[in-house]
Amino acid sequence: MSEDEKYMRRCLQLAANGIQGARPNPMVGAVIVANGRIIGEGYHVRCGEGHAEVNAFAAVRPEDERLLKDATIYVSLEPCSHYGKTPPCADLIIKKGVRRVVVGCIDPFAEVQGRGVRKLQNAGIEVTVGVLEKECQWLNRRFFTYHREHRPYIILKWAQTANGFIDDNGQALLISNEQTQMLSHQLRAEEDAILVGHTTDVREHPQLTVRHWHGPNPKRLVLTHDRPLPQLMDDLYQHGIQSLIVEGGRQTHESFIAAGFWDEIRVETAPMTVSGGTPAPQLPAEATIYEKKSYGDHTLIVLHSSPER
Repeated sequence: MSEDEKYMRRCLQLAANGIQGARPNPMVGAVIVANGRIIGEGYHVRCGEGHAEVNAFAAVRPEDERLLKDATIYVSLEPCSHYGKTPPCADLIIKKGVRRVVVGCIDPFAEVQGRGVRKLQNAGIEVTVGVLEKECQWLNRRFFTYHREHRPYIILKWAQTANGFIDDNGQALLISNEQTQMLSHQLRAEEDAILVGHTTDVREHPQLTVRHWHGPNPKRLVLTHDRPLPQLMDDLYQHGIQSLIVEGGRQTHESFIAAGFWDEIRVETAPMTVSGGTPAPQLPAEATIYEKKSYGDHTLIVLHSSPER
């Protein structure tokens, strides 16, 4: 692992702390290094407050300020170059006089998209871009998908029996165990909205809350039969919904798959069997396994929509 990769990994660790507070802004971490030593670090804690770079510079002790002229600042996402709720971070970096900036990935937001890097280069600062780029992009997959695709990042999620059913002969069935139920509620706390189909809503009346975790409840949505998915995607984009969990039945899941509106699929399989019921949705051919974990005697498989993820 190179020095640049080592400090960028620290940026990613810091950035992940903002998973709830930073929304709808991206999660960003920043580390300032001088003479092989971290002299300041920070992350974007809360939307509307200081960005990662601001917090990293604020953490530099007065006696270390003199080291900034020879320092490198590592940032997981391109420094902003526009005035939003806070001043441009690129301007702050220039003002602080650091020698070098290492950027994980370019910001896809229309107001930035390379402008921050160009502003730094025009000020005579050495800039390196693309260190742990895929990891940095993955951390902010919700933000990137929202701005590039003009729709939320979509997670399809269901639990099934060992013989491939999602209910017991048409009756609701509790398949998850305590661990996987807690994981599901943690996921809900990290995403903006959650959706079920009309049939699931009428039959099961799911709460769709985070009662087994902590954090905000996602926005609750019910898909009706007369609402085309492209219209739904546009509505969610217009309302700033960056991520969506789909927990509906087979028909709802397969409608999202058929329309190509999915980025991640999470399938929990329990050791129980039933004599019949609704078959689990058919996985799309292009789905690739990203992760497989066991929670007691239950298995959770996470699949992505393309191999490069």
